[in-house]
Amino acid sequence: MAISSKINVTSVKSLTVDDKRLNDTEIKGFHARISAKGGISYYLFYRHNGKQVNYLLGKGSSITPTQARDMAKSQAGKVASGINVQSDKKVAKAKELAKKFNKFSTYVEDKYHPWLIANSTRTADQIKSVLLNNFKELADMQLSEISAWHIEQWRSKAKKLKKAEATINYNVNTLKGALSRAVEWGVIDSHELGKVKAYKLDNNRTRYLTPLEEQALLSTLTERDKLIKSKRLSANEHRLKRGYPQQPSLSHHTYADHIEPIVILAMNTGMRRGEILSLKWSNIDFPVKVLTIKGESAKSGKTRHIPLNKAAFNVLTKWREQNPFTAFVFEGSEGKALTDFKKGFSKVVADAELQDFHFHDLRHHFASQLVMKSVDLNTVRELLGHADMTMTLRYAHLAPEHKAAAVNLIG
Repeated sequence: MAISSKINVTSVKSLTVDDKRLNDTEIKGFHARISAKGGISYYLFYRHNGKQVNYLLGKGSSITPTQARDMAKSQAGKVASGINVQSDKKVAKAKELAKKFNKFSTYVEDKYHPWLIANSTRTADQIKSVLLNNFKELADMQLSEISAWHIEQWRSKAKKLKKAEATINYNVNTLKGALSRAVEWGVIDSHELGKVKAYKLDNNRTRYLTPLEEQALLSTLTERDKLIKSKRLSANEHRLKRGYPQQPSLSHHTYADHIEPIVILAMNTGMRRGEILSLKWSNIDFPVKVLTIKGESAKSGKTRHIPLNKAAFNVLTKWREQNPFTAFVFEGSEGKALTDFKKGFSKVVADAELQDFHFHDLRHHFASQLVMKSVDLNTVRELLGHADMTMTLRYAHLAPEHKAAAVNLIG
């Protein structure tokens, strides 16, 4: 229950949690609040344009009752002259923020990236890398100076370097997201990247492996493993002769590294790259042979369950034997999830002589194999984690016998 008294050291010290609030008897609207944990905060209540404003003067941990009183008296005088001190405070804070994070690289490193981490954004490090590595020309620019023209120039260069339009769209959208957040925080007033329209993409790509290509890919993975193990054995023999410390032996391991397990898992589950990298051993029920993709790791935001076929189950079982103490199935450094395997996969694709084949195409391969073996499209949709049938229908043409049966019902 609120009590009234002149706010000073004595009255604030005697304030209890049950009192909740102490109203000053001399300055209208000036009061002290006490939290459930005993923390003191000083406020000035006033009305502006018919609306009540709660203006925080400061916390008891940083200002004294006397200082709070002087601030209340000063701000009350401004309010009496028609000034909305709360609005002025926000403007001043925004200016201070803009001054501190005015450079693009500083904003990304010191403001945006820490916020992404604090909000448990799974791709926080990836987003930071995209912004700082792909937009190096913007590093020393003021946020407010970044224009649509700069980004169009960047896109032209990216196209000349043969970057995929989907990748260009992703990079630009990532930049838009960072600048939009800067607007929300008051670091800049606005940005004009909305003028940069995304490239229209053909989302009906269904590249999958032919039987010969699949065999080539699997054979290349096997040969790669043998080569890595052979090189490690040779290197250790060389080190032994010279008295150097031995590197861990790979001879007793089924897989030399993570590339082959990741590829086989993708081929047999249809999981997205991010879903594979965020997968934990706790998400796999080995006795039941079911893998669970948690909603926070799925693009749709919804949890789904994928039964493990023989190939997927075997590769996970053997990989677990090699990595029994990790939290993530594919772990990088310092107990964190692996973040990238592009270089290793690209080398495998090149060695297998696969044309126009990307990692995401393993997902298409999984779906295509199901459809061509007469699995109904709704089941395929559920396994892939599509929100609706729109995306799944791209595979419908792979089941021509269904269409043939349908048209033969008439005529």
